[in-house]
Amino acid sequence: MQQTKKMKWYDFISINLFWLGLNIRNNAFGNVFMPYLVALFVSKNILNTALGEMRTAGLVIAMLVQPAMGLLSDRSTSRFGRRRPFIFIGVILDLIFLAFVALAQNYWALLVAIMLLQFSSNISHGALQALIPDQVPESQRGLASAVKAIFELLPLIILPFTIVRLVSNHQFDLSVLVTGALLLVIMLITMFTVKEEQLKEKPTEKIGPLMLRVVGVLAGILLGGLAGLLAGGIVGGAGGLIARIFTDSRTAWAVGVSIGGAVAMIVAVVVGVWAGAIGALGNEARKNSPFTWWVVNRLLFLAAVTSVRDFANYFIMFAFKIPIEEATQMSANLIMVVGVFTLLAVLPSGWLSDKFGHKRMVAISGVLAVIGSAVLLSTIFVPNLMIMYVAGCILGIATGFFTTTNWALGTQVVPSKEAGRYLGVSNLAGAGAGMIGSGIGGPVADYLNGFLPGMGYFSIFASYAVLFLLSIITLRWVKMVPNKD
Repeated sequence: MQQTKKMKWYDFISINLFWLGLNIRNNAFGNVFMPYLVALFVSKNILNTALGEMRTAGLVIAMLVQPAMGLLSDRSTSRFGRRRPFIFIGVILDLIFLAFVALAQNYWALLVAIMLLQFSSNISHGALQALIPDQVPESQRGLASAVKAIFELLPLIILPFTIVRLVSNHQFDLSVLVTGALLLVIMLITMFTVKEEQLKEKPTEKIGPLMLRVVGVLAGILLGGLAGLLAGGIVGGAGGLIARIFTDSRTAWAVGVSIGGAVAMIVAVVVGVWAGAIGALGNEARKNSPFTWWVVNRLLFLAAVTSVRDFANYFIMFAFKIPIEEATQMSANLIMVVGVFTLLAVLPSGWLSDKFGHKRMVAISGVLAVIGSAVLLSTIFVPNLMIMYVAGCILGIATGFFTTTNWALGTQVVPSKEAGRYLGVSNLAGAGAGMIGSGIGGPVADYLNGFLPGMGYFSIFASYAVLFLLSIITLRWVKMVPNKD
């Protein structure tokens, strides 16, 4: 249902406004509520493991529900439109499951609530992604996407002064209520301001094969995770055992475990992407290997940058020896700094990539991310808030450059006639990032912190720096090829 009528400035706001509500919800429960409650419910020696397992469980649901709801909304013939009914239903369920989060009294109750919330939130998310293609003429999609990016980043600036402050002041229930109220108001504005036409006829393509592709992508990333754990266990165990035989040192064993954790993440990314791409695209994944390597590049970067954010609360608790309430506020301030510099970098990144090339700008973002990670690592030994903010500035600029230029690079390595099908596979990079970075990094951090306090954080943050570095190296296989379509 492609539009040809030029859109007004307020139309760009109305069709993108729910991205603000969606990201208020996602950042509130992902970056604030989950770390805060997990810290209350489990002992300090398994904090990172418990959080990593919770994120992994939720993301498995997201990888299935989000594309499934997108496919179902494509076929919706509701008189209210294709997308808005899913957004409405998703938010109503969100409000119920947010109440479950507030009422949770232990880790297992919270885990169930988070999984239910992941289900409901991805009902609206899956449909929302199609609003720009549905409503915006191709000549205006660049501007529409820029407005979308702004609404996605604004919560990082808004939350530290609202929801995070309430949590820091021991007003958790009120913070959940405010989150739900904001989500509800923004959803209602979207319902009344976005105009959709009823779909008269459903698409003829059967939904079964399309859903099999979704399952294939999920199976691939899970296979990659298992392969990563196996490879990491072999490398880390063997290396640590050999080192301990020759040095008789527990530290040597810990170093082996640290190396094994990094290997596990790397193998999980590479195997997971290739298995997922083959599951979704078949032999085409091998024939168009530049595309598959582009997804590898994307997952390496996102796994690192999202995992740094995921463990920021607990790292700050350790480094500054403060309770979770203070760490939540400090972490939110750090993420706000990252968000501001990400936004500032997004704006000129398109122009810079047109001037210097998308591939080169993706490489520059990787270099900046490695530097930012190195600066952040130094705060483990010398806790300093200013140094931490400097690291946040650098990582923010790197993320801003990457967000725009990596996607632009991806559009150059997919067949033009099947861009939607191919780019849909890239969803495994978004969800897989948390599953790999947090799912593997969390247990490694807790295990090594048991050897030497702080060693676990040094190990996983160093591993994330390696992922950033490898994201640069993999660009050599992302070759521009003439599009024969």
